[in-house]
Amino acid sequence: MAPKVLISDKLSDAAVQIFKDRGIDVDFQPDLGKDKDKLAAVIGDYDGLAIRSATKVTEKILANATNLKVIARAGIGTDNIDKDAASKKGVIVMNTPFGNMITTAEHAIAMMFAVARQIPEASASTHAGKWEKSKFMGVELTGKTLGVIGAGNIGGIVCDRARGLKMKVVAYDPFLSEEKAKKIGVEKVELDELLARADFITLHVPYTDQTANILSKEALAKTKKGVRIINCARGGLVDEEALAEALKSGHVAGAAFDVFKEEPATENPLFGLPNVVCTPHLGAATTEAQENVALQVAEQMSDYLLTGAVSNALNMPSVTAEEAKVMGPWITLSGHLGAFIGQMTDEPIKAINILYDGQVSEMNLNALNCAVVAGIMKRANPDVNMVSAPVVAREKGIQISTTNQDKSGVFDGYVKVTVVTEKRERSIAGTVFSDGKPRFIQIKGINIDAEIGAHMLYTTNEDIPGIIGTLGQTLGANGVNIANFTLGRSAAKGEAIALLYIDDVVPPATIKALQDTGLFTQVKELEFDVA
Repeated sequence: MAPKVLISDKLSDAAVQIFKDRGIDVDFQPDLGKDKDKLAAVIGDYDGLAIRSATKVTEKILANATNLKVIARAGIGTDNIDKDAASKKGVIVMNTPFGNMITTAEHAIAMMFAVARQIPEASASTHAGKWEKSKFMGVELTGKTLGVIGAGNIGGIVCDRARGLKMKVVAYDPFLSEEKAKKIGVEKVELDELLARADFITLHVPYTDQTANILSKEALAKTKKGVRIINCARGGLVDEEALAEALKSGHVAGAAFDVFKEEPATENPLFGLPNVVCTPHLGAATTEAQENVALQVAEQMSDYLLTGAVSNALNMPSVTAEEAKVMGPWITLSGHLGAFIGQMTDEPIKAINILYDGQVSEMNLNALNCAVVAGIMKRANPDVNMVSAPVVAREKGIQISTTNQDKSGVFDGYVKVTVVTEKRERSIAGTVFSDGKPRFIQIKGINIDAEIGAHMLYTTNEDIPGIIGTLGQTLGANGVNIANFTLGRSAAKGEAIALLYIDDVVPPATIKALQDTGLFTQVKELEFDVA
C-alpha cells in the first residue's frame, strides 16, 4: 500500500501534486488542524502529517498516531509540535529551514528601516490628513553598528545585507567560528559587548532554554541609550514587559517586533507605544517563501516515506538518499548487532560502546548509532525505533560512546558493539559482504562467519567432542531444521560457541532438552527482523 499523508493546514496545490506524482496517497484537509479533537480521531490512519503553524501536534494527538512516522512543518519554527512526545513515539519531526531564509531576513531589514524612520506612524499621520513633517525625525542606518544575536542561516543573510547598507556588524553566536566571522565580514563579540556597542540589535536564534529572555531586564539595562531592537525570530526571546518600560523611559528609542511570546497576540505590553512597529508574524509571508517551503516539505516527506532519506530532521540524524542506498545494509547490520546484544543481556546496561573500522568509519555514524541503540532497546520495548531509542537510552542513564579507526583487519570495514553492565562486558562484531548481506564475524572475541536469519539458536560450551552431534540429534528429534551452522572457539579445549540459523521458532521443550544434556553453559533462542 502507498504511504498516506495528511495535510492539515493550508499548503500550495503544487505541494499536493508532488505527493501525488511521487505515489503518495495524500489527504488535503487545510482546516482540520484547527480542530484538535477531529485531528486526534483520524491521525491514526496516516503515515505522515504535513503542517504549518495552525496545527498543534500535542501529546494527546500523538497518542492516537498509531501509524505515524513523520511530521513535517512547512517553515522553521516547530513550537507547535511536542517534539519530546514525538521522539518517544518514534516519529521524525522535520522542518524546512531554507525555504524562507531570504524572506525572513528581508523582513528584519524592512523592520529596521521602519523603526529607524518611523514609517508606520508617519504613514498613519499622513493618511489622517496631517502634514507633520517635523514630528518624525529618523536616523540613518549608514555607519551605525548592528548587533546580530545569532549568525546562522537567517542571521548570516542579515549580516550580508547590513554590510551592503554600510553598517558595522558585530555578532554574538557561540557557534560562530572566527574563520566564519571573517568570511561573512562581521566582528565576533560576547553578548555584553554587543549590548554596549550596538545602535540596532536584531535577533535570529531559536527559542530554547538557553535563549529564553536572552534580552532580559538586566540585559536591556546594559544596552546603549537610544538603541533600537528588532525581533523577527521567535517570541519569548525578549522580556516584553521590561522592553516596554525601557521604551517608556527613553532608554530604548524604538522596537520592531514580528513575533510575540503569546500568539495570536491580541494584547501585549508593546502595543500602543510610540515608535514600536508590530506585524503579525509575517517573516515568511511572501509568495515565494510559501511556495518554497511547501514544495520542500512535500519532497522531504516523500523521500523519507519512499526511500528512507531523512532531511532537516530535528530528532533524527539526516541521511541523504545517496547515503541511504550505501548505508542501508550497514544500518541493517547495526540493528542486528544491537538486537543480539539486547537479547543476550538480562541485567541493566550502563554503557554502549561502538567501534567503527575501515570504510564504515567514514559514513554517517549518528544514524548507525541510532540503529545499534534501537536494536538493543527493542527487547524491552518492541515499539522503539531509531528516533525513540536514543531518548529511551538517555532516560535510563545509559552512556553511549563511539570510536572510529582506519582499516585494521581483513575486512574493508566492520562494526563492533560492546555493552557494559555491572557484572560483565559483552561484545559482537559484524560486517557487510560484497553481496550486500550482513554477517556476524565475532562474538565474545571468537571469530565466526554467520549468516543472519529471522530465527537463530546460540549456544556456548566447553570445546569437547560430541557437541555438534548432540546439537544436530536433539534438534532433529524435535523437528527443528537447521538452515546454517556456524562454529567458533577461543582455543582447543577452550570456550566454544555455535550460532545456528534455523527455519522456525525453537520450541521451549527443545531448549530444555539441550540444557538437560549438561553439555551447554548457555542455550539461547534469538530473533531478528529480517526482511
